[in-house]
Amino acid sequence: MTSPNLPLAAAAWMTGAIAAFTAMAISTRQIKGVHDTFEILAFRSMIGWVIVLAFGLALGQLGRVRRDRLGSHVLRNLFHFSGQSLWFYAVTVIPLAQVFALEFTSPIWVILLSPVFLGEHLTRRKLVAAALGFAGVLIVARPGFGAVEPGVLAAAAAAVFFAATTIMTKALTRGEAIISILFWLTLMQAVLGSVAMLALGPVTFPTAATLPWLVLIAFAGITAHLCLTTALSLAPASVVVPVDFARLPIIAVVGAVFYNEPIEFTLFAGAALIFLGIWLTLGGRASVPQGAQVTKP
Repeated sequence: MTSPNLPLAAAAWMTGAIAAFTAMAISTRQIKGVHDTFEILAFRSMIGWVIVLAFGLALGQLGRVRRDRLGSHVLRNLFHFSGQSLWFYAVTVIPLAQVFALEFTSPIWVILLSPVFLGEHLTRRKLVAAALGFAGVLIVARPGFGAVEPGVLAAAAAAVFFAATTIMTKALTRGEAIISILFWLTLMQAVLGSVAMLALGPVTFPTAATLPWLVLIAFAGITAHLCLTTALSLAPASVVVPVDFARLPIIAVVGAVFYNEPIEFTLFAGAALIFLGIWLTLGGRASVPQGAQVTKP
């Protein structure tokens, strides 16, 4: 029997995830004029790997890091790195609330990609959910007769890459410890980020002013992943996802107060359709299998 305290505990963990995602977005904005996207990705992953290594040593968990599925880790991290690159770029060029709203379409893409890669059945409910999600995207993106902003395209594309990463994570977590996934995630992201950073040089190294923000981005990324995973292990996705959606109004207020970003009705109207689409996909589900969580930056 499920304890009535579990949904409350999951909400508490999701509060931590929301705070971490918000901190990551704000920190990226604070250093956007100093470091480019690939520098942020490289340095935050280097710091993140050190954090994971330290925790793994302290808890005696490094022995659970596996080496027999490196090919799966490489493929997963190539998709995740692509999504991260697009997400961090979008954060620096379009309103934060718009980035978060478009990011929430990731579960819709999981719906459409799962039949191809996981053999899952595509039901009428899922097709309706996907249609609602894409209608929401059109409202959020506000495409007129002119070109859509590059930042909007980047945020929308990031959601697709995150969805693909989620599907690969779902397969990878069958028998793979979280410490192993985080170890290879941060290490491979650091390598990919460093290669891109050096190839596009010159490199701007962290300064006394930017290093604290990079540390916060690294710590927030790991914290968000752990909080979201823990929340999904304690309560059904139908409990977790609505709480996760609280990120949107929170980041909208942050953007308005600190960056003078307008809060527009169309943003929330589109987000409501996206949320409705996600909610339909959760209908009738009691729980979410381990590893089915949506992977974030």
